[in-house]
Amino acid sequence: MSAALPWIPASDLSRRYARRELSPVEFVREALKRGERLQPHLNFFVLLDSKQASEAAKESEARWHRGEPLSPLDGVPITIKDTTNVKGWPTRYGTHATDESPVAEDAAVTARFVAAGMVIIGKSTTPEFGWKALTDSPLQGITRNPWNLAHSPGGSSGGASSLTAAGVCPFNHGNDGGGSIRIPAAHTGLVGLKPSYGRIPQYPADSMFADVVSQGVLARSVLDTAMALNATAGPDPRDFRALPAEPRDYTVGLEAGVRGWKIGLSLDFGEVKADPEVRAIVAQAARRFEELGAHVEEVGPLIAPLQPQFEALWIGSFATRFAQIPTQLHGKLDPGFRAAAEKGRAITLVDYARSHEARSKLARDMALIHQKYDLLLAPVAPTAAPPVETLYNSEAFPRWTKGAPFTLPCNLTGQPAASMPAGLTKAGLPVGIQLIGPPRADHLVLQAMRAYESVAGWTWPQAKVSESLAKL
Repeated sequence: MSAALPWIPASDLSRRYARRELSPVEFVREALKRGERLQPHLNFFVLLDSKQASEAAKESEARWHRGEPLSPLDGVPITIKDTTNVKGWPTRYGTHATDESPVAEDAAVTARFVAAGMVIIGKSTTPEFGWKALTDSPLQGITRNPWNLAHSPGGSSGGASSLTAAGVCPFNHGNDGGGSIRIPAAHTGLVGLKPSYGRIPQYPADSMFADVVSQGVLARSVLDTAMALNATAGPDPRDFRALPAEPRDYTVGLEAGVRGWKIGLSLDFGEVKADPEVRAIVAQAARRFEELGAHVEEVGPLIAPLQPQFEALWIGSFATRFAQIPTQLHGKLDPGFRAAAEKGRAITLVDYARSHEARSKLARDMALIHQKYDLLLAPVAPTAAPPVETLYNSEAFPRWTKGAPFTLPCNLTGQPAASMPAGLTKAGLPVGIQLIGPPRADHLVLQAMRAYESVAGWTWPQAKVSESLAKL
């Protein structure tokens, strides 16, 4: 196999398929081989269905030969995060509280990938119920980071980030209810857009994250991200929260740049301090935006600390899920999830209502901030990827100051936000910058992402990843 083959972007595959320089059968076969080889080391798959994937690749190849591809993504392999239904496969959520019963229908986002002709090769790992920004679970164990196997790929879309950074698929499905696309993207050097809430339909609704989660992908390029959004955006009658159809090709306008934009830089968003190395990398990214012609100014914390206002929403939702789990299975749950859920039992309706009031105020405040700034720039996470043995929401790694303090606000407000790879720590781990756009302005966030990508010099394969994987 050519050393370059695993790193071909989805945007280039359609051209190669059309010219018969490469076939979906060949590319999918190599993706399956690479995934099978790396699975024992990285543990990114929940399941891998080589037979079904191979059959789908043959069907795609036939469509390309007839000149009738379903979309530019026809024949591109992808995995689906195991919080999300794929017809005929179980959805396990990383927990012993589920079983292996196959689901009867695709999730809305899965169906969009299938309609585009994409080849679903398997399902990717997630922490139990997607509850944390690391990826380990009682059911599937620890997923590891291709940059350094001693570190987490982040979460909760950690299987997707590990697969993408390891060169198995050009991009992989993830979802983001508090940072679960952006954080693993940052920890593995990927591009990760959390689209506007409702841009991609959410069906069936998630009982813990239904009113904050956005579907998306973890990719290695902005163009691939835009192509994936083209394939998946649009309303679904089963999701009353879905945004109306927007007649837009998200790949158009990517090169328009940010000259003349006004960008607010918040290194301590929500009054949380990132590690010095992270702050320095984000500050350097701000200077790159200035070189691109934008005006950047520091704006301070912008918003108040999150925990006093929003912990009730978080652990209250966990308590609701916990109440549905049979008592005899409680001992098999992630201890961290169980502790948060049991604490959530004390949440009152008054607590919950106050959190929703605070959420409305936060959304209003952020919308007003965007009256002045075209874009906000902040860290994605306070640290680079933590070690795999890190105990999430522990005293050493609390959720509100180490886990997801910079990403959660945009889930609460529903506005689009993205992670872009910006540099490496001295230890050789990636750091991401967060680009936050005005409400429903996904196209502007993508435009800013591409502008930054054009000057960042971040390309795949990354030497440190190749070096790490070569040892396996």
